[in-house]
Amino acid sequence: MSDVSPALPAYMAALAPVIADVVAPAAAEVDRTGAYPRAALDALGRAGLLGLISAPEVGGGGEGHRAATAVVQSLAEHCGSTAMVVMMHYCGTAVIEAFGPTDVRERIAAGDYITTLAFSEVGSRSMFWAPMSTAIPAPSGTKVLLDAEKSWVTSAGQADGYVWSSRPLGEGVSTLWLVPKATPGLKVGAPFDGLGLRGNCSSPMRAAGVELPASAMLGADGGGFDAMLGVVLPWFQVMNAGFSVGTANSATAKAAAHAAGTRFEHLDQAVADNPVARANVARMRIRTDAAEALLLDTLTALETGRADATLRVLEVKAWAGETAIDVTDLGMRVCGGAAFRKEVGVERNFRDARAASVMAPTTDTLYDFIGRIACGLPLF
Repeated sequence: MSDVSPALPAYMAALAPVIADVVAPAAAEVDRTGAYPRAALDALGRAGLLGLISAPEVGGGGEGHRAATAVVQSLAEHCGSTAMVVMMHYCGTAVIEAFGPTDVRERIAAGDYITTLAFSEVGSRSMFWAPMSTAIPAPSGTKVLLDAEKSWVTSAGQADGYVWSSRPLGEGVSTLWLVPKATPGLKVGAPFDGLGLRGNCSSPMRAAGVELPASAMLGADGGGFDAMLGVVLPWFQVMNAGFSVGTANSATAKAAAHAAGTRFEHLDQAVADNPVARANVARMRIRTDAAEALLLDTLTALETGRADATLRVLEVKAWAGETAIDVTDLGMRVCGGAAFRKEVGVERNFRDARAASVMAPTTDTLYDFIGRIACGLPLF
């Protein structure tokens, strides 16, 4: 997917040298040190890819779900941390494009502004659609005060602005806000030191009496729930699935290369000459291809307004996430003891693949939603 070809869309042709020159060479070090992939983001900004889904009227690429998913998938084949940061940036961008101020939209389009989502909270955990945080009118009457304990925020302390959820000022389930990075009272928790995606700077964040102008509201008061499901969820689901497919693709390629290139010298055979090893590589390939086929069908369903689009959107993250876990398990088996060495690279895929299943909506939550649809029950 990352090879430059005349048949590639312009955004993929622009992405290929960024991956080759910046993302891929730094991936192992990002994983080892947990460093935020700032150089990759700067390069993506210069290539016009941070503004990929921004509207042309503000200088953006005007692309949709398919393009954003392709970029995330291709990044994930090389650096899961960079892919996740970009994915969450695109999710935040989608909200800002729908409801945000023109000056911020222009900065995103120009590659000069990183955003992300700040939805998940300590109190409601993976049920991101039910915030416990509050927004109340400030004594001045022209501003609002936010108080929150956010549990996981990608690019915490790194993003220029956070798409933030709270309970509404009035009626409804939730309200969304654009919270600038330098807002007084905004605190970032302990640095991220996780199993995988080690450079995505996913940390808790706390708002204690954070004062914002009322104009920082994104959309209508009480309209956050509809924006989460109607705007954010389709972008998040298909890009997260793209992340999982990219991770599985990477593991499959590495396992196949290891099997073909590693020999049992006493038998004068490659690992790939063993039918069990070949069968496991085949399983990896088939499962990855099946997940990608579902992803491509989901994108078509969204683009054409098909009746099953909502079902596909729910299914695709669950299936792709489970696939990445299964495929990377097989990759570890194919590569044997060598898989435990970082230079093979499969163990990084193995660790990164675990993230999708616990990112809200979690795989178990999605199974519940899909089962509700299948049984003719309401989602909520």
